[in-house]
Amino acid sequence: MPKPIIAVPADIREIEGAVWHASPNQYVQAALKVAGAMSFIVPAFEDGNEIDAILDRVDGVLVSGSATNVHPSLYGKEAAEGDGPFDPARDATSLPLIRRAIDRGIPLLAICRGIQELNVALGGTLASEIQEQPGIWDHRKPNVPERDKAYAIRQPVIVQEGSCIANYLGLAGEIQVNSLHRQAIAETAPRLKVEATAEDGTIEAVSVIDAKNFAVGVQWHPEYWAETDAPSRALFEAFGDAVRAFAASRTRVSRGEPAFPEPA
Repeated sequence: MPKPIIAVPADIREIEGAVWHASPNQYVQAALKVAGAMSFIVPAFEDGNEIDAILDRVDGVLVSGSATNVHPSLYGKEAAEGDGPFDPARDATSLPLIRRAIDRGIPLLAICRGIQELNVALGGTLASEIQEQPGIWDHRKPNVPERDKAYAIRQPVIVQEGSCIANYLGLAGEIQVNSLHRQAIAETAPRLKVEATAEDGTIEAVSVIDAKNFAVGVQWHPEYWAETDAPSRALFEAFGDAVRAFAASRTRVSRGEPAFPEPA
C-alpha cells in the first residue's frame, strides 16, 4: 500500500521580496519518518481554497505551529498592540480545514498554533501574553541561538487518566515536553475535552469530544524530537496509524466494500 497523504496548511512568508507558501521542515519530516505519511503543503489563501476538494485527496490533516498568531477578531476580541504578528491567509485556510476534517472523520493532529486554531475553529477563545498573568509560568521560547536548546524538553505536563492522549502515549500522569508559547487556550470550545495541563493550569492538550476519528491538539512540539523522544514518537505513530486506517477504509469504499468490515 502506498504511503498515505496528509494536508499541511502553509504559512505566508516574505523572503527577499517574494511571497512564499511555506511549512517548517520538522513537521513534514516527522510526518514522513515517524507517522509514515507524505505531506502536501496547502497554499494559504484568504479566499478561493475549496476545502472539500482538498480533503477529497488526503488521508489526514496536520496543523503546524507558526511564528504568527490567530487574529483575535476570529474569537470575538479586538487586536491589541503586540498581539501579532498575524497571518490572515493561514487563518482563512486552517480554520475551515479543521472544521471539515472533523466533520468528515479525517484524522487531525494540531500542534502549537494548531491547537489554538482548533479551539477557535470550534468556538473557543485565546489568552495572550499568558506569562503576565498571576501564577502562570513563562512558557515562551528561551532566547538562545541554538534551536536544539530552545526546543529542549524541559517542562512537565499532567496527562489525564483515561484520555485519548494517555491511550496514544500508553501512559498517564506526568510527562516532560517542550512547550513554547505566549498564547494559550482561555475558554475551551464546547466540543473540546482538556486532556493535559501544565502545573500552572495552562491547557496543553485537548481532544474533540464527538470526533469520528483521531482528532487531538497539543500545545507542545512533538515534531521536534519525534525520532528520539518516546512520547513525541508515540503521538506521531498514533496519528500515522489513524491516517493509514482512514486511507485503507477509503480504498475499500472505492472497491464497493464496507469501509470497516466486521472482524472475523
